[in-house]
Amino acid sequence: MPTPDDLACLMEAARVDLPDLAPLATVQRVLSTNPDSIVAIAQRHRFDAAAPRGEGFVACLMLNADGLAALKAGTSDAAEPPATMLAAQHERPAAIYIWAVYARRRLAGGVGLVFDRLSSPLYHGIDFYARAATPEGADLLTALGFTTGGGTNGRLYHFARASVPEATPPYDSHRPGLAGVSVAVARSFEDLARVISLRAAVYMAEQACPYEEEFDGNDLSATHLIGYVGDEPAGCLRIRFFADFAKIERLAVRAEYRNTRMAFALVRAGIELARVKGYRRLYGHAQKRLVGFWSRFGFRVFEGAQELVFSDFDYVEMLMEAEPHPEAIGIGIDPYVIIRPEGRWHKAGALDRSRGRAVTRPSVDGQAAR
Repeated sequence: MPTPDDLACLMEAARVDLPDLAPLATVQRVLSTNPDSIVAIAQRHRFDAAAPRGEGFVACLMLNADGLAALKAGTSDAAEPPATMLAAQHERPAAIYIWAVYARRRLAGGVGLVFDRLSSPLYHGIDFYARAATPEGADLLTALGFTTGGGTNGRLYHFARASVPEATPPYDSHRPGLAGVSVAVARSFEDLARVISLRAAVYMAEQACPYEEEFDGNDLSATHLIGYVGDEPAGCLRIRFFADFAKIERLAVRAEYRNTRMAFALVRAGIELARVKGYRRLYGHAQKRLVGFWSRFGFRVFEGAQELVFSDFDYVEMLMEAEPHPEAIGIGIDPYVIIRPEGRWHKAGALDRSRGRAVTRPSVDGQAAR
């Protein structure tokens, strides 16, 4: 959260690129109504927790029902938003309007982290709205999964977060036509082709990984997750299962979607899927430059971890000790759950429907009759 001095500096710097920003006094007034409205972002390697200073920010208007109605009608005043249209800090808003984003160059990746922050119970399922002030802003909103065409003039961007029920597991959140970031288990040859295309684009094209090292003979003995932005395949993750641990690996996100929450969504989905399958020890080889990223999820470089080199990058072993999943699959549960499609254990499958049919043994009894 920016200090008053930090906020003033950030606003002054942002006006170089965004001259139509609201006055500082207005921003301070909005912040006093709801301190969650503004979050500063900074690159981790330059951030000093003892003297925190933001390099960019995401500002939101937490709109109540009247504010949302005015936004859709085109009568809201973003330069001087009335206090009567704003939700207070502990009040659940009707919508979250992305008021301003100032995140130059590498800071764009922090925008997705702010959206994750706005997934607490108070804000869960609340839709985002935004307008693009610059062509770069329009590109960022599109990459984050916003769709256009809302409002009276059709220029309002919308991100629907209520489209997927809260109970839907993160590894089965994709639905055709759904906006935003979602994840699904690869279940078909076409899905596997998507995975191959994504990894070829990231590892072979960008990191010059040889074909036989990238496609290493393990793809047909693994579970693959595919991440989507809208309906566009944007990233993937591979999970291999061993006796007492699961290995999380081959995380790949297309370059144009790295400023979204895609990498976070895939890793969290992979961890959850492994936990549901009963695994509590999650293991991986992290590029040494990405140890900080994996640490966010609870992975750590353990005592005795070895460093290794493959495909011209340096790696280190990491381990996560996960809590038991309350609904982990095991012997003694409904056996129909165990035979459902991978990642669809929460839904009745084709074989569930057959449980109500009478036992006829058509092939066996037919053979005996002949």
